[in-house]
Amino acid sequence: MAQSRLQKLGNYLRPHWPKAALGILALLLVNILGVYIPLQIRNAINQLQVTFSFGQIQHYVVLVLVLASAMWVVRMASRILLFGLGRQVEFDLKQKIFAHLLTLEPSYFATNTVGDLINRATSDVDNIRRLLGFAILSLANTFFAYGLRLPVMLAIDVKITLLALSVYPLMLVLVQVFSTRLRRQQLTVQEQLSNLSELIQEDMSGIALVKIYAQETNEQQAFRQQNEALLDANLSLALTRSTLLPLLPGLASIGLLVVLRFGVSAISEGAITVGDFVALLLYVEQLAFPAALLGFTITAYQRGEVSIDRIESILTVKPKIQDKPDAITLPRSQVSGELTARNLTFTFPTLVTESTVKPALQTVNFIIKPQETVAIVGPIGSGKSTLANALPRLLDIAPGQLFLDGYDITTLKLADLRGAIAYVPQDSFLFSTTIKDNIRYGNPGEDETAVVEAAKQAQIHSEILNFPHQYETVVGERGITLSGGQRQRTALARALLVDAPILILDDALSSVDNQTATQILKNLSEGTNRKTVLFISHQMSAAATADRIFVMDEGKIVQSGTHAELVSQSGLYQSLWNQHKLEEVLQ
Repeated sequence: MAQSRLQKLGNYLRPHWPKAALGILALLLVNILGVYIPLQIRNAINQLQVTFSFGQIQHYVVLVLVLASAMWVVRMASRILLFGLGRQVEFDLKQKIFAHLLTLEPSYFATNTVGDLINRATSDVDNIRRLLGFAILSLANTFFAYGLRLPVMLAIDVKITLLALSVYPLMLVLVQVFSTRLRRQQLTVQEQLSNLSELIQEDMSGIALVKIYAQETNEQQAFRQQNEALLDANLSLALTRSTLLPLLPGLASIGLLVVLRFGVSAISEGAITVGDFVALLLYVEQLAFPAALLGFTITAYQRGEVSIDRIESILTVKPKIQDKPDAITLPRSQVSGELTARNLTFTFPTLVTESTVKPALQTVNFIIKPQETVAIVGPIGSGKSTLANALPRLLDIAPGQLFLDGYDITTLKLADLRGAIAYVPQDSFLFSTTIKDNIRYGNPGEDETAVVEAAKQAQIHSEILNFPHQYETVVGERGITLSGGQRQRTALARALLVDAPILILDDALSSVDNQTATQILKNLSEGTNRKTVLFISHQMSAAATADRIFVMDEGKIVQSGTHAELVSQSGLYQSLWNQHKLEEVLQ
C-alpha cells in the first residue's frame, strides 16, 4: 500500500518533473555551499593561528559573506520552485476531481454526501499540496545534507563523527513508533472535518426548515457535538506531534555536546586542529536542522497518506454510465423523436440482497411517435419518475430495452442522446445567478431575444418584467428568492431554449395552477416546431389535453389511450379523474 501511495505521488508529480528537478538541483547547490563555507572558516582559523593578518581576515569575511548570500538566493529559489510545485499539483488535482465527479451518475451523489466530497476536494488536496511541496524539499535537503557532509566530517575525525551521530538510530526508532499513531489520528481528523462540513452544508441548504420547526437550538447542539469531536481529534493529533517534533531536534543537538566533549580532547592530543573542531561543530549544527525537519516531514507524510487514499477513493470510481468504445453518433438535426420501450425492466440497486425487492419498472412497452404529446399519470411510487430518468440514461438501463428513433440508447453517445432530450425534473434547480443566465444555461451563447421567447412559452415572461432588474435579477441559492411555480417555469424556459426534439416534464409544473399548466401544454402541442413531449403529472386536467395518456401503477403501464377512451373505462384512470373532479368541486 505504501508503495502504491508513492506511485500515486509520482503520478501527481510527473507532469511537473522539470520544475521538481530544477528545485532539487538548487537544493544540491545550497548544500554544496553549506559544506564549502565551514571549510573556509576552518582554513581561516588554522591560518590565523600561524600568522595574524587583517588582510587575511578581510579576505575570508568577504568570501564567506558572498558564499552565504549566494546560498540564501539559491535556497529561496529552491523553495519557490518546490512550494510552487505543490500549488500546481493542488490545482491539477482539484481540476481532475471536479471533472471526474461530473462523469459520475446521480446515484453516486445519493450515497456520498456533498460535505464529505467538498472536504476531500479542499482539505485533503491541501494536505497533498503540503506533502509535495514541503516534504520533497525536506527529504531532498536531508539526503544532500548527510550525503555531502558525512564524508567531510569522517575525513576530519572518524571517532568524533560517529559518536556525534550515534543518537540518530534512536531518532529513526521514534519515527517508526509514532508513524502509525499519526496516520490513525490524521484519518480521524479528516473524517470529523467531513462530518462537520456535511452538517454545515445540510443546515445552510435547509435553513428555512430549521426555522419553521424552530430547531436552531438543537442544530447548535448538534454542531457543538461535531465541533467538539473535531477538537478532540485535533488535540490528540497535536499532542502526538508536539511530543515527536521537539524530541527529534533535541536528540540531534546531543551531537553538539558530543563534539564539545571529545573535540577538546582531540585538540589537546593534536588529533585535530581548532579549525577542524569549529568545522565539526558547524556541520553537526547544520545536520540538526534536517533532523528537526524530519519530524515535520513524517507528519506531512502521514497526512498525505490519508488524503491520498481519500482522494483516490473518488478518482478510482468508474462511471457506471458511459460511452461504449463503438458508440454511435446521432446529430440532433437527425433526431425525429420516436421513443420505444421493449419489456423495460429496472430495479434500483440495494445493499440488502432480497429476492422480494420489486422492480421499479416491470416489462414496460410503448411506442411514442415523433411530435406526439403523451401524459403519464399514476399514484405516487408507480414508476413515472424512474421512467423519465431512464430515457436520458440517468439510470443504468440494460441494453435492448429503450430506443430512440430505432437506436438502442445504450449504443448512442451520451452527449448526443442527452442533447436530443430536454429534461425538467421534479426539483427545479436554479443557480445563484441572473434569471437570464439560468434560462440560457443549456446554451450560454444564446441572445436575449431567444431567452425572452422561451420565457413567454413557459408563461413566466410577464412576471420577470415585474422583478427589480427583470432578466438581470439575481436569484438566491437554488432560486430561493422565487416562488415554487416561478422556479418551475424558469426551469421549463431553460429546457425550451435548448430546442431539443424531445421534452420530458417530470411533474415539473406541480407548483403551477391547472389553467397555466394546461396552457403551457397546449402551446407545446401546437405550432410547426412541435416536440415529442412526455408530461408526467398529477394535474389531471392538463394531462387530459395530451394526445395519449399512459396510466402507470406498480411499475407497469396498466392503461393507455386518449382521455375520452380512458375516462369511459372502469379502471385506475377513471378513479383518478373522478377524484380530480371531486377536488375541483370542494375547492
